[in-house]
Amino acid sequence: MKEYLNLEQETWDLYEKILPTLKEQYSKIDEICELNTAKVLHAFWNSHLNESHFNSTTGYGYDDLGRDTIEKIYSTIFKAEDALVRNQFISGSHALAKTLFGLLRPGDLLLSISGRPYDTLHEVIGIEENPSSLKSFGIDYAEIDLKDNDFDKEKIKTFLKEQQVKVIEIQRSRGYSSRKSLSIDKCEKIIKIIKEISPNTIIMVDNCYCEFVSSKEPVEIGADIVVGSLIKNLGGGLAPNGGYVVGKKELINLIAEALTLPGEGKEVGPSLGANKQFLQGIFLAPQVVKSALKTSILASALLKELGYKVDPDPFEERVDIVETIAFGNKEDLISYCEGIQSGSPVDSYVKPIPINMPGYKDEVIMAAGAFVQGSSIELSCDGPLREPYLAYQQGGLTYESGVIGVLKAINEIIKKRKEK
Repeated sequence: MKEYLNLEQETWDLYEKILPTLKEQYSKIDEICELNTAKVLHAFWNSHLNESHFNSTTGYGYDDLGRDTIEKIYSTIFKAEDALVRNQFISGSHALAKTLFGLLRPGDLLLSISGRPYDTLHEVIGIEENPSSLKSFGIDYAEIDLKDNDFDKEKIKTFLKEQQVKVIEIQRSRGYSSRKSLSIDKCEKIIKIIKEISPNTIIMVDNCYCEFVSSKEPVEIGADIVVGSLIKNLGGGLAPNGGYVVGKKELINLIAEALTLPGEGKEVGPSLGANKQFLQGIFLAPQVVKSALKTSILASALLKELGYKVDPDPFEERVDIVETIAFGNKEDLISYCEGIQSGSPVDSYVKPIPINMPGYKDEVIMAAGAFVQGSSIELSCDGPLREPYLAYQQGGLTYESGVIGVLKAINEIIKKRKEK
């Protein structure tokens, strides 16, 4: 491998020093991958998947057996009553927006108990003014910040006793923030508390970046609705776009009608040739998530050795596929992203530059030479240009390509240090 990468000797020495220390962490990830692979295969067997399900529909998409089978597979994997898995969802944020519009009505209250949601939901909710937001339809919003990287149980209890909340939103992954991502165990404890105080409140979990990282998913611990993207974990790098929602059947029906139209809901929506890619993607997803996790752990260990603050720590339990690195200055952040881009299979010759992007306040630098535009399961690294100059790395379709990408990124920093 070394002969193809043109690495500094210091980079290679660092890699050879760190790699043997990660064997135990890698072994744990292998075990979870085996469990989730068995879970996926069980769902395939249970649905009697066959080649006819690869067929496509156009137009209205009536009687799309492949699409319906995919949704049966998802509901089985997640242990949910029903599922909505569609390429009509443009992104995870779109799936979240349609879920909120499907569940909430004028006069209802939406409560986030994991602090401020991801940037792209701010205009959806009305945190930032938009004439199409939930707020513009008379839907109220409140949020409770985390306390010591966990739910603020006392504040949540008090709030639920004083106000009627229609939907509680939990964002498991950190988004563009410095807080910890939220484990299944933490979510299970707070969901139990919520259900005891306010059993009719709908608990919605944003599960983006977290699928197949653990042995359980949120429906199993009491969540009513779980939402995510197919160009992250569950698409396995093959889904060209799309999102999913799983949970209670009556709620899925409401969300389906928000996506399509009242009275037709899940009955319409052509697959447009995506069925086989969706199926192959979910089949490969446990393995791809395993590769992404191992890539993140390696990056964490290498960058920690170089003196940067990383989160999670290489020996910490993983909740999602995201690794954050606090570079402390924009030069190192940009250099690292340039290295990730140079190690990508697509657009390796391109140099990423910070730009203003829709939905974000600050300039953002994004490195991602991906087969699917914007895919977060393929090795990518991005971050807003604001203090403390955090980079958010995720993905790696294969572990080997992830290793190469990370080494090239580390090498950029080491070279710049020598130039100073």
